Amino acid sequence: MLLLGDIFPDFTAETNFGTLKFHEWLGDSWAVLFSHPADFTPVCTTEVGKMAVLKPEFEKRGVKILAISCDSVESHKKWIKDICAFAEFSADRFPFPIIGDESRELAKKLGMIDPDEKDKDGLPLTCRAVFVIGPDRRLKLSILYPATTGRNFTELLRVIDSLQLTMNKKVATPVDWQPGDACMVLPNIKEEELATLFPKGVTKKAMPSGIDYLRYTPQP
Repeated sequence: MLLLGDIFPDFTAETNFGTLKFHEWLGDSWAVLFSHPADFTPVCTTEVGKMAVLKPEFEKRGVKILAISCDSVESHKKWIKDICAFAEFSADRFPFPIIGDESRELAKKLGMIDPDEKDKDGLPLTCRAVFVIGPDRRLKLSILYPATTGRNFTELLRVIDSLQLTMNKKVATPVDWQPGDACMVLPNIKEEELATLFPKGVTKKAMPSGIDYLRYTPQP
């Protein structure tokens, strides 16, 4: 099982774009690797289509996209036509690779198998996993959804904005944070460091405990 902070394992896989060597493909970029249960299924078609439309937004953040399912590459190539028809996207411009993993070997290695979902032959399918990998090749985010629940990839962009901000600045992002909103000062920052680290100022919200732990600062 992959844990946050683990080095994401390297692998070689076949995709609709040809052979992909993961660490080489990743380079010094961020990446989203997301799985879907099966080709030619309704929820998966909407999800992959949405990712195709949103790819420019991920590119702005230096994030590459990679998908995987337990179907063949040839199946993916046929399915892409349906995806693009749904998303009103040109099929000859489909913008990211989809891994073929009929053996389930990679899905098992990455902990993506859903024990409750089976294909027509009784073989297990992948769940809706989302992994965000940083340029240091470490796992930054892991979310698992059941097959019946489609994901919100606009929310994923918001999460990536938070990950990239908080990796470089000594802040955290509060509930429902959006880019440009105030951030929170980390609890381990000492009072005497505030003026130096946060020249835009720090405001505090008084709490019944009397502990000054709710400290806000404009987004660095």
